[in-house]
Amino acid sequence: MKVAIAGGTGLTGRHVAEALTGAGHEVVVLARGRGVDLLTGAGLDAALPGVDVTVDVSNVTTMKREVAVGFFERAGRNLVDAAARAGVRHHVVLSIVGIDRVRTGYYEGKLRQEQVVRDGGVPWSVLRATQFHEFAGQLLERLPGPIAVVPAMKVQPVAVREVAEALAALAVGEPRGMAGDLAGPRVESLVGMARRLIAAGGARRRPVMPLWVPGPMGRGGLLPTGPGPRGTETFDEWLTARRYADR
Repeated sequence: MKVAIAGGTGLTGRHVAEALTGAGHEVVVLARGRGVDLLTGAGLDAALPGVDVTVDVSNVTTMKREVAVGFFERAGRNLVDAAARAGVRHHVVLSIVGIDRVRTGYYEGKLRQEQVVRDGGVPWSVLRATQFHEFAGQLLERLPGPIAVVPAMKVQPVAVREVAEALAALAVGEPRGMAGDLAGPRVESLVGMARRLIAAGGARRRPVMPLWVPGPMGRGGLLPTGPGPRGTETFDEWLTARRYADR
């Protein structure tokens, strides 16, 4: 099977490519460095002939609604339209658990991406996953100053490798629509994750101050609400495997 991965050079995309290649499938990476621009559509038609499945794990780093919505709508529409022209039989997209409850700017963009997929002309599957184990570190990197003010919220982090394996399994199967919520094995405090990451040497050493969060986000809005697939690697196991303390 020939599978094209949008965002195939990123954190998730590299793992998806590895899982599919290891299973004997042919992988095409859609990225600007490979001559494909999702925002303009340049290079898409040339990259998709013979492709059976497209997997979209492309991303934009922003919290601004207009930027997120603009990116996911334009990139998603260009990819779906090109996939339809190429006769792709299945389009798979990675989304996020809770985006219909926690309506931040970035999550509004992901909701628009899901709508583009539903309205497109290619049979589809959407996998919603919880935050990755890397989430605490990514948050700390964006927080300046001598004190890290971290939202006092609950998350259920999952290993990106396990998400990628789930996406790869979806890609080689039949379209499923909304494929369910994939989460990690354990509910964690984001504040606690940040403190343990700092203590392990994985982020700049400084005090962590909890910040009360109003609304659905502070009430567990990013947690799965029903049964679904669960990863096995805990945050502490992931942290130990990183061996920050030895660096």
